[in-house]
Amino acid sequence: MRDTDLMDLGNLREQYQSEGLDLPEVDADPIVQFQNWFAQVEAAGLWEPNAMVVSTVDSFGWPAARIVLLKAIDARGFVFFSNYESDKGRELAATPRAALTFFWTELRRQVRVRGDVRRLGDAENEAHFATRPRGSQIGAWASPQSEIVAGRQLLEERFGELEALYEGADVPRPAHWGGYAVEPHMIEFWQGRENRLHDRIRYDLADGKWATVRLAP
Repeated sequence: MRDTDLMDLGNLREQYQSEGLDLPEVDADPIVQFQNWFAQVEAAGLWEPNAMVVSTVDSFGWPAARIVLLKAIDARGFVFFSNYESDKGRELAATPRAALTFFWTELRRQVRVRGDVRRLGDAENEAHFATRPRGSQIGAWASPQSEIVAGRQLLEERFGELEALYEGADVPRPAHWGGYAVEPHMIEFWQGRENRLHDRIRYDLADGKWATVRLAP
C-alpha cells in the first residue's frame, strides 16, 4: 500500500448562526413540516434542492448511498424513480427499507428519513415517464444501469440506435424503470446553531400517530 500524507481536516469548521427550531414551532405533521422547509429552500434559490442521499443495504449488510432526485412528497411518503435492475433496485427488492438524507448547506439544515419502500403502480410510472425529456427516456433504455460496460462509446452507440428506432414515435417506458415511495416512520429535522448546540426535532410514527421529541445535538 502506498504511503500518503495525512490530510488533516480537523480545523475546517464553521460557527453556525441561524434561526432556531423548537417543538412548539413545528407542524404536528412531519410531511407538512418538510413541505414548509422545502418551500423556504426553493425560495432561497438553492441548486437542485430536491437532491437527496438514498441509502440502502445489500445482501451482505453493506450500506450503499447515492444521490437521487426527489420527485414528489405527500401523505404516502417520498417518491423517486430509478431502474429496478440497478444496484439500488436489487437492494430494495431484497430489503425494502431505505434512509434518505437532505442537506441544504446554505440554510444549515438537514432532514433525515427512515422508512419502508414500495414500488409505484404502472399508471403512475407511465404518467411520470411521459413527463421526462426525450433524451432521458431513451437513456433509460440505453443504459444497463450498474452493469459493467467496456466504454462510453457503446452507450452512445446504443443511444443512437434507439434514437433512430423511435424517431417520430413516443418512447415507451421500459418495464424495468419505475418509481418508489419511501413511507416514513421516522423523520428528523436538524437546524445548525451556534456553539454546536444544534436543534434536532425527531418525529416517530407509532400506531398511526406522529410523536415529536427533541434530541441533544
